[in-house]
Amino acid sequence: MSTAVELRPSSNEYAPYYDKYVTRVGAGDIVAILHEQLEITLELLRSIPESKADFRYAEGKWSIKEIVGHITDAERVFSHRAFRFGRGDKTPLPTFDHDSYVVEGKFELLSLSELANEFEEVRRATISLLSHFSAETWNRIGTASDAEVSVRALAYITAGHELHHVDILRERYLS
Repeated sequence: MSTAVELRPSSNEYAPYYDKYVTRVGAGDIVAILHEQLEITLELLRSIPESKADFRYAEGKWSIKEIVGHITDAERVFSHRAFRFGRGDKTPLPTFDHDSYVVEGKFELLSLSELANEFEEVRRATISLLSHFSAETWNRIGTASDAEVSVRALAYITAGHELHHVDILRERYLS
């Protein structure tokens, strides 16, 4: 029942904070974009030697492992929100403390390979979920972090959030 969603969400479908993610995403079917991103990001992550995985470009900044763990955790949250709102759940959802998630994730205890594999599994689950949404579902609105957000916007936020952090990896960690 895959319904291609090529229409970018309007700015009233998400909180202003998320504009920096939504606007990073190019035109096209968002599910196809998420799939393409998966391949590109996995290629990048699998090219990084394990010896560099704990690198931080400055004191107090996340390591490469922590960035990958954060991308995966945030995708879980965004995908959960899309699932709930897509199923018609009107329950307002709270914000999440991404900094405490990184601390509690203990990503330093995992290999970069394990983290890349986990990201792949989560992304494939996101793609599977979104692939089965109807045109009506994509337009559903829910409340998360005290702001209204559409299912479509959550898909774009997911893609843009990953792009944001992959760009940081390339520019500050791997250049």
